[in-house]
Amino acid sequence: MEIYKIVITGGPCAGKTTAMSWIENAFKQKNYTVLFVPETATELIKGGVCPWTCGTNLDYQKGQMKLQKTKEDIFLNAAKTMNKDKILIVCDRGQLDNLAYMTKDEFNICAQTIGETLESLRSSYDAIFHLVSAANGASEFYTTLNNEARTETVEQAIELDNKLIECWMGHPHYHIIDNSKDFKNKMNKLIYDISAFLGEEKPYINERKFLIEKVSLELLENIKGFKTVDISQSYLLGDNDYQLKLRRRGIDGTYSYYLKKKNKKTLVEQEKRLTATEYSKLLKYIDPETITLNKKRYCFSYKNEYYEIDNFDFWNDRAIMSIKLSRLDDEVIIPDFINVIEEVTNVKQYKNSSLARKKE
Repeated sequence: MEIYKIVITGGPCAGKTTAMSWIENAFKQKNYTVLFVPETATELIKGGVCPWTCGTNLDYQKGQMKLQKTKEDIFLNAAKTMNKDKILIVCDRGQLDNLAYMTKDEFNICAQTIGETLESLRSSYDAIFHLVSAANGASEFYTTLNNEARTETVEQAIELDNKLIECWMGHPHYHIIDNSKDFKNKMNKLIYDISAFLGEEKPYINERKFLIEKVSLELLENIKGFKTVDISQSYLLGDNDYQLKLRRRGIDGTYSYYLKKKNKKTLVEQEKRLTATEYSKLLKYIDPETITLNKKRYCFSYKNEYYEIDNFDFWNDRAIMSIKLSRLDDEVIIPDFINVIEEVTNVKQYKNSSLARKKE
């Protein structure tokens, strides 16, 4: 049995409701059992339980996060009882969306009440798909009429959309789907990205990579929404057809573990979440011709693009910056505080698998 839990999020009037219908139709055809966890905030607000009717916003958020966790646990436990091969649990918003409506300290208090941390909640989802609000790039289609819990103006919707993007930064499978194309293409892009994540399609090659001069942490910490992630990446003994990659990622002692299998011919990837025990057992199968890559990843957004800077422990003066684009031929925006040495998008020696090879 394969069970995946993904989040569909985004700013007001982003197309989430329509997206759920597209997801159901597309993945039932791919033989998935699709389960939907309804948006908790809308349920509560429609029922009269709101931030402005409760004693404080914190009182409301505690209740919402507790109910949201209960619902997700029920769906996950129910999925485990089903006699199905492939199950896709789709959450209409995830727990980190709530961070956009309170301070980080308040979020941590709410997380503690349900026995979680910010990092453990982020890693509890397999992938995040953010649909950008129509207010940002398609304002002529923005409306509040189709959701009585929505009250934001266009300007407020854009601000909220940006806050939600910041909330999820640092997740290993984070996709932002904007309004650069018409709505049908937006939905098609969503379905393709989910399919690629599930290993049903070859993923888009939509990443540009640059070798850059090392950037100070102090400078990056001033960027709104900046996130840091510690990553340990190992390559296991495989064969001529598949590459096996073992990864531990997290921060402050809270880690999640993954095994990724990549078909070398088709480039289709499949990823499995591991327990700490499973991860430890697999470490004995590391390819002896490789080293484990330890890196600190810095994640941030700049002018509506998503950036990741990987600082490897064997480099003191340089790093690799990745930019995730909608298409490989999109215009690349280099932040003004980044000094590029050279582009290395297709340079083999700067791929992680090459950096991990032991030098003779």
